[in-house]
Amino acid sequence: MSSKVPRCIRAAALGAALMMALTGCGTYGLPSAGPQHEQIEARLREAQRPPIHLVDADEQVARRLHDRQRPVLFSDLIGPESPVPAILGPGDALEVHVFEAPPATLFGGGPVDPRAPSTARATVLPEQVIDAEGQISVPFAGRVPAAGLTRAQLEAEVVRRLRGKANQPEVVVRQTRNVSSTVAVVGEVAQSVRMPLTAGRERLLDALAAAGGVRQPVHKMTLQLTRGRDFHGLPLDLIIRDPRQNVLLRPGDVVTALHQPMSFTALGATGRNEEISFETQGIHLAQALARAGGLLDNRSSPQGVFVFRLEAPDAIDPPPRGVPAAPDGRVPVVYRVDLTQPQSFFVMRSFPIQSQDIVYVSNAPAADLQKFLNLVFSVVYPVVNVVNATR
Repeated sequence: MSSKVPRCIRAAALGAALMMALTGCGTYGLPSAGPQHEQIEARLREAQRPPIHLVDADEQVARRLHDRQRPVLFSDLIGPESPVPAILGPGDALEVHVFEAPPATLFGGGPVDPRAPSTARATVLPEQVIDAEGQISVPFAGRVPAAGLTRAQLEAEVVRRLRGKANQPEVVVRQTRNVSSTVAVVGEVAQSVRMPLTAGRERLLDALAAAGGVRQPVHKMTLQLTRGRDFHGLPLDLIIRDPRQNVLLRPGDVVTALHQPMSFTALGATGRNEEISFETQGIHLAQALARAGGLLDNRSSPQGVFVFRLEAPDAIDPPPRGVPAAPDGRVPVVYRVDLTQPQSFFVMRSFPIQSQDIVYVSNAPAADLQKFLNLVFSVVYPVVNVVNATR
């Protein structure tokens, strides 16, 4: 018998190998980093109730998203600034100086005050703290309400109560310890402090300096101002660049330095498939793609650049219908950018990236074809070698 294998047998073997490759491809699918852009678009458009809203990112969409992401400024929230008078409160320590003219000396002899007429005598009362009821005690004046008053108002009240008892009384109140008119500085600072407010009219950055500055890079920090029940935050570098945002502080304010790392995830045919951090002032899509290593020349489809995001419904015009919302009310949205259109490169420069976005670049169909051919050849070549070896 001849050692040569008939041509028909070799052809059958090659055909069987090809069928095995095709069958394996259809059953298990080719290795891929994700679906092609045609598959994403087809599945979203064919669904009767689309689980995700697909939006073509153009200049109008990018401008709308950019305007929505513009931060609300402290200067807009607080409005015109006006000085707040220093108000006394519980816990403040006071020193009361009582001046009276002779011959009557209700409080007894005291040292001569060089600022007063030569005949005036001054009595310094022991330091006392405004109690929880907001009062202090002054001899012959009784319990005097002090909390909620300025020092000038308290002086006038003590004089009113001593009039008719002391001879031409005058009163000077000196605050020796400030406890009630303070600002708390906490968070990612060198040392959390409780900063007293003075007549110098301290501002946000003054409070940050009193706490020793921030422990993280400035471009990664947010300053949050809590006033009463309201709170709002701004990037620290914006406050530094815009003096209008360095607002005046008020008693009871809380300044919190927050380290809020913002990041997006790059997937698909990009140079880096990983979570990538960015600054608090934000970046646009062009910067995000550049930080992800750009599109891979041998794999990516320039028509398949997608941004997956949970978006507020009113951010989309018209608002999506029938799309199930997340518990916080946001809806899943996919923004598509076609880089084969020249205007898309300008759109990317104004399209803002938000924290937790997923930037996905799909494979080109040719890349999947190359994978398929490699799979076929990896099956066919061993069979061919076996057949040739038996000839």
